[in-house]
Amino acid sequence: MKAWMWILLAIVVVGVFVVGIYNNLVGLDQNVKQNWAQVENQLQRRYDLIPNLVETVKGYARHERQLFENVTRARASWAGAKTQTEKVGAANEMEGALARLMVVVENYPMLQAAPNFRALQDELAGTENRLAVARMRYNEAVQSYNTTARRIPTVMFVKFFGFDAEKTFFKARDEAKEAPKVKF
Repeated sequence: MKAWMWILLAIVVVGVFVVGIYNNLVGLDQNVKQNWAQVENQLQRRYDLIPNLVETVKGYARHERQLFENVTRARASWAGAKTQTEKVGAANEMEGALARLMVVVENYPMLQAAPNFRALQDELAGTENRLAVARMRYNEAVQSYNTTARRIPTVMFVKFFGFDAEKTFFKARDEAKEAPKVKF
């Protein structure tokens, strides 16, 4: 074989290799985005359920005004969040407000027995379970992307192709690790 044919073959092999790296990064990036969309989908479902739950509880616990304001403020934070980081913070704020709301609910046995409240509580519990699964899948997708993006030789091409060097995991706030305290 002539020298120019070896050079052409080497260029083709390197080109196929680089295209493979690029396509893999595209797939992993899209997987992260799709999993984040599922997290947002469940956060939106939670956001939509909150007003019904709050109105039901308000009927039984009229003097819990501060709590209702906190839940409403947390819900507004989610609605106003623009970036992924802001949405994570708003979601964590909402979790804390909901946890405090559920602690208050425990003091109202008649409320707990009300069929419409039980149905809303079941819907919210289902949403929280789906949200936990969506977060787990999102974090798995981020781990897969980050692992691939940091491995040699892919790490040399990540910025060249315009991909993120690292995706951000969904992390709960430190306050979420403690049970909420409600004082009367």
